[in-house]
Amino acid sequence: MLYIVATPIGNMRDISQRAIEVLTSANLILAEDTRSAGKLLQALGISGKKVQSFFEHNEEQKMSGVIDLLKAGSSLALISDSGTPLISDPGFKLVRECQKEGIKVVPIPGPSAVIAALSASGLPTDKFLFVGFFPKSKGKRKQLLGNIRKSQKLVKTSVVVYESPYRLLTTLREIREIWGNIEICVACEITKFYEDISKDFVNNQIVKFSKKKPRGEITIIF
Repeated sequence: MLYIVATPIGNMRDISQRAIEVLTSANLILAEDTRSAGKLLQALGISGKKVQSFFEHNEEQKMSGVIDLLKAGSSLALISDSGTPLISDPGFKLVRECQKEGIKVVPIPGPSAVIAALSASGLPTDKFLFVGFFPKSKGKRKQLLGNIRKSQKLVKTSVVVYESPYRLLTTLREIREIWGNIEICVACEITKFYEDISKDFVNNQIVKFSKKKPRGEITIIF
């Protein structure tokens, strides 16, 4: 069977006991980044495990070999760099293929930046729209933001976005253009030493991050 294993997004103590057991017993670990996987396994005291790279640009190339291993009776664990695999990370095509082939897929739940940030945001959590990373193209970003704005006329939700620290200010300004000076939560370095989760008006967030350069992957909620 294929295990989808959630791993820490920062604090190593967030790994679940079940995740450790699966990583220990799996015949092979499929990892988005083998170096990150090696550090994780070392921190967990797991040695001698076979780790194979499995990321966006080699997923289709390695698919048939992975399916053959699963059909032959091997148990494989899929992990991403951090958090829950498939959430803005590779793996969707593999899970879909496993389902087609009648191979059991078992989720091992755990850390997720989306849920962690949302739970501490102070913004409504009963309904939310997760749109992953915004496109890099300015035109496509504005189109997506416009479509989100239209959709909220039908169903009002909190919106959750992943963003790079290098594009944070640009994204905050574009959100302000469409929604005005709304309250917005910016979560940086979740569960890490420099964790910063702040809710404030967009104008204040722009001032803050103009002076203080953010680090790591960022989660925005508005």
